[in-house]
Amino acid sequence: MEQQPTQEVGYKIWAVDDVVYGPVDMPTLVEWVKDERVLAGTWVFICHKGEWSKAGQIPELRVTFNAVSPGSAVVAPAPLIAGIRPGVLRRVKILGEMSDQQLGRFAQFMEVENAHQFHTIVKQGDPGDAMYLILEGELRVRQMIGGRETVLVTLLAGEFFGDISLFDHGSRSADVVANTPSVLLKVSAVNLQRMVQEVPELATPFLVAVCKTLTARIRADNKRLRDSINVARAVR
Repeated sequence: MEQQPTQEVGYKIWAVDDVVYGPVDMPTLVEWVKDERVLAGTWVFICHKGEWSKAGQIPELRVTFNAVSPGSAVVAPAPLIAGIRPGVLRRVKILGEMSDQQLGRFAQFMEVENAHQFHTIVKQGDPGDAMYLILEGELRVRQMIGGRETVLVTLLAGEFFGDISLFDHGSRSADVVANTPSVLLKVSAVNLQRMVQEVPELATPFLVAVCKTLTARIRADNKRLRDSINVARAVR
């Protein structure tokens, strides 16, 4: 008889260094509050509920917070992901319909990358196994033709690239270079597979959103091709 996977228990802490620690049990979490390693505004993932909550809003911790600093359980809004400004994730169109809790769970499977100006994020011809969501900055997609740079498109915050290679692991068709200092969310094939297996209810809407965007791109390309054919026929 196949053994069913056990439900994860405990608490995960989103720390200021943008790393998720845990799971830990409640006594450990209480000690971290006393040591001020966990503050009232720190985001904590409650495993058995499958949701994020600020530490100061968890009933079991309120007494500890009041003992450490009376009134500290009342917290102002804080970013869900340390090091990333509030609302940045919602710039990405394909994440726009996710709740804060879904965004937090989604980001657990992702990697935040910072790219300095002129840094090449992906290089033409290299094997691809990840897509990137642009949180901040500006990038250019280019090809080197005859030793000269040809810019195909400029990408801004809220857009994504590398999605085809994520699924077929094919080689990159172009370079992607940071025009300005940029912040990216990397979606690797390995982590996407983990998300599909562990939280399919989160992976499904993400993949559907990606497919909708790809469909819109294909339709736009078809229209441009059709228009160019019509223009060519008209000038004959």
